Amino acid sequence: MNTETTTNRHSLAKCRYWLAVVPALLALGYSALATANATRPEQLIGAGEVFLEQAVSDYLQRSNIAGRHEIQINRLDPRLRLPLCPQPLTTTLESPAEPIGRVTLRVRCDGDAPWTVFVPGQVRLYREVVIASRPLKRDNLLTDMDVVLAERDVGLLNQGYLTALKQAIGKKLTRPLLPDQVLAPIHVQAAEAIRKGDQVVISARSGGISVRMPGEALSDGTIGKQISVRNQRSNRVIRARVVGPGQVEVAM
Repeated sequence: MNTETTTNRHSLAKCRYWLAVVPALLALGYSALATANATRPEQLIGAGEVFLEQAVSDYLQRSNIAGRHEIQINRLDPRLRLPLCPQPLTTTLESPAEPIGRVTLRVRCDGDAPWTVFVPGQVRLYREVVIASRPLKRDNLLTDMDVVLAERDVGLLNQGYLTALKQAIGKKLTRPLLPDQVLAPIHVQAAEAIRKGDQVVISARSGGISVRMPGEALSDGTIGKQISVRNQRSNRVIRARVVGPGQVEVAM
């Protein structure tokens, strides 16, 4: 092998090397330049976190809600590239109406080349709510042995929840419940103060005059409800309003 042939081969190898390396270097340079002139996903996430933290704090203060919260902005596609915004990004809550549970933020640039992107997130709001402390049957009258307070993420409680034991104790269950199950408003109703067949006292007032007479309830009734009552003195059936256990009142 002569010297000229060897030299040519070395030159050809170098050319091939640079033909492979130069495009890669150019691509890296272009990528760096493109990144420097773009709004990166990290910036969108940062803007979302700052906005959402403030929005949740304002909501809790405005609604007088006590509880702890956690916020999370979902991961965005790292390949996302938007034109660099020459001014601070504007972030608003797209949905839902209040920043609880799954949320969508609208992040926009109002510059010469405006753009908008929607960023998903999650807000977990933990509050003490009423839960069943043991298995409970339908129509049970709840006592302080049946319910306790426990912390739950209320953003997941689509049927609502109760925040005080007094909202449940003394109420009647509309369905059976399992231990640790959260009580929703639809799970309880006012217990009947009077049952059909109960002996009741009928009160009638007019000015300073008050009349009381014995009666018999002809239907169940909760406080405030109008029921049919038989006046045991006259045997007449009248309509009266339940005012307490064994107590009804008629208007005169």
